[in-house]
Amino acid sequence: MTHKTKPLVEVAARTEDGRVPLGIMTTKQALDLPEELDVEISHPDKEAGVTDHFIDRDELRKVRKKAGR
Repeated sequence: MTHKTKPLVEVAARTEDGRVPLGIMTTKQALDLPEELDVEISHPDKEAGVTDHFIDRDELRKVRKKAGR
Protein backbone atom coordinates (compact mmCIF):
# COMPACT_ATOMS: atom_id res chain seq x y z
CA MET A 1 0.00 0.00 0.00
CA THR A 2 1.42 3.40 -0.95
CA HIS A 3 0.98 6.33 1.37
CA LYS A 4 0.83 9.73 -0.27
CA THR A 5 2.51 12.39 1.82
CA LYS A 6 1.62 16.05 1.87
CA PRO A 7 4.05 18.27 0.00
CA LEU A 8 6.45 20.18 2.22
CA VAL A 9 7.89 23.63 1.63
CA GLU A 10 10.59 25.72 3.25
CA VAL A 11 9.35 29.11 4.44
CA ALA A 12 11.59 32.10 5.09
CA ALA A 13 10.73 35.64 6.12
CA ARG A 14 12.22 38.53 4.20
CA THR A 15 13.52 41.24 6.51
CA GLU A 16 15.69 44.35 6.21
CA ASP A 17 18.60 42.19 7.39
CA GLY A 18 17.96 39.48 4.80
CA ARG A 19 16.33 36.08 4.77
CA VAL A 20 15.30 34.45 8.06
CA PRO A 21 14.31 30.75 7.84
CA LEU A 22 11.03 29.97 9.62
CA GLY A 23 10.93 26.24 8.98
CA ILE A 24 9.57 23.36 6.93
CA MET A 25 5.78 23.34 6.64
CA THR A 26 2.94 21.84 4.66
CA THR A 27 1.60 24.06 1.89
CA LYS A 28 -1.52 24.70 4.00
CA GLN A 29 0.53 25.82 7.00
CA ALA A 30 2.53 28.17 4.76
CA LEU A 31 -0.65 29.69 3.32
CA ASP A 32 -2.17 30.04 6.80
CA LEU A 33 0.65 32.35 7.96
CA PRO A 34 -0.43 35.97 8.53
CA GLU A 35 -0.54 37.98 5.29
CA GLU A 36 1.42 40.76 7.02
CA LEU A 37 4.42 38.45 7.18
CA ASP A 38 6.56 38.90 4.05
CA VAL A 39 7.64 35.35 3.17
CA GLU A 40 9.18 33.37 0.38
CA ILE A 41 8.20 29.74 -0.03
CA SER A 42 10.10 26.96 -1.75
CA HIS A 43 8.28 25.43 -4.70
CA PRO A 44 6.40 22.32 -3.47
CA ASP A 45 7.73 20.26 -6.40
CA LYS A 46 11.30 20.83 -5.18
CA GLU A 47 12.98 19.41 -2.09
CA ALA A 48 12.19 21.61 0.93
CA GLY A 49 15.28 22.97 2.64
CA VAL A 50 17.53 22.20 -0.32
CA THR A 51 16.19 24.17 -3.28
CA ASP A 52 16.73 27.83 -4.06
CA HIS A 53 13.55 28.02 -6.19
CA PHE A 54 11.18 30.24 -4.18
CA ILE A 55 7.68 31.50 -4.94
CA ASP A 56 5.20 33.83 -3.26
CA ARG A 57 1.80 32.96 -1.73
CA ASP A 58 -0.13 33.72 -4.91
CA GLU A 59 2.00 31.33 -6.95
CA LEU A 60 1.76 28.67 -4.22
CA ARG A 61 -2.06 28.93 -4.31
CA LYS A 62 -2.00 28.42 -8.10
CA VAL A 63 0.36 25.43 -7.87
CA ARG A 64 -1.68 23.89 -5.07
CA LYS A 65 -4.97 24.35 -6.95
CA LYS A 66 -3.51 22.94 -10.17
CA ALA A 67 -2.25 19.86 -8.30
CA GLY A 68 -5.62 19.41 -6.57
CA ARG A 69 -4.12 19.65 -3.09
